[in-house]
Amino acid sequence: MKGKIVLIQFPFDDLSSSKVRPAYCLTRSIGSYQHIIFALITSRIPRTPLTTDILLQPQHPDFSQSGLQKPSTICLDHLITLRQSMIRRELGDLSLITQTEISTLLCQLLVH
Repeated sequence: MKGKIVLIQFPFDDLSSSKVRPAYCLTRSIGSYQHIIFALITSRIPRTPLTTDILLQPQHPDFSQSGLQKPSTICLDHLITLRQSMIRRELGDLSLITQTEISTLLCQLLVH
């Protein structure tokens, strides 16, 4: 599943509720419970993106294969781990170039 964009029930950060929304699979399934680490995808494009935001707009080379309907932001500062069985549907995927960019940004986030 790594590199895929999927739909999952993504909880709000205060755990008050959740919403079905797209997410990016950062890992393959791990362990006996088949956990995957996901990054939130939102259709809100920030005026001042964080260094850990990946913007996927129609001009981005991966936008058409992503399965996203609107310009979106992958938020690497908003992660969750869920079972693979929580995936409702696969939308699309990202190229190896974009996956590498995401991995690099995530490593920088975890190191600093």
